[in-house]
Amino acid sequence: MSPSRNLIVFAALNGALAVALGAFAAHGAGPQVKTLLSTGAHYQLAHAVFAVASALWIGGGRWARIAGWLGAAGGLVFSLALAFVALLSLPVMGAVAPIGGLLMIAGWLCLAFAAFRS
Repeated sequence: MSPSRNLIVFAALNGALAVALGAFAAHGAGPQVKTLLSTGAHYQLAHAVFAVASALWIGGGRWARIAGWLGAAGGLVFSLALAFVALLSLPVMGAVAPIGGLLMIAGWLCLAFAAFRS
């Protein structure tokens, strides 16, 4: 598979997980759990779309794909960290969530760099 195709597959799986977490938050979670899962699902889904757009941007080149991977990975790390806090009562995972946030920010900065270079 091509690098862009791998990124789209990863992003699509991220999107599916984000919808599942969001649905559980909406229909099966208590108020405190709902907030954490909804926030994580929101960021994960937004960055799955970000990753697909980065993979499909023909003129973006390598930097756009790097941006997509960083955004998708960051969204996944952030979302899963919040899910572990909410569902498994693992507050230590709250310290992992900012790593996901930094990856998402790095993805956006790489996308800006890709746009500047193209």
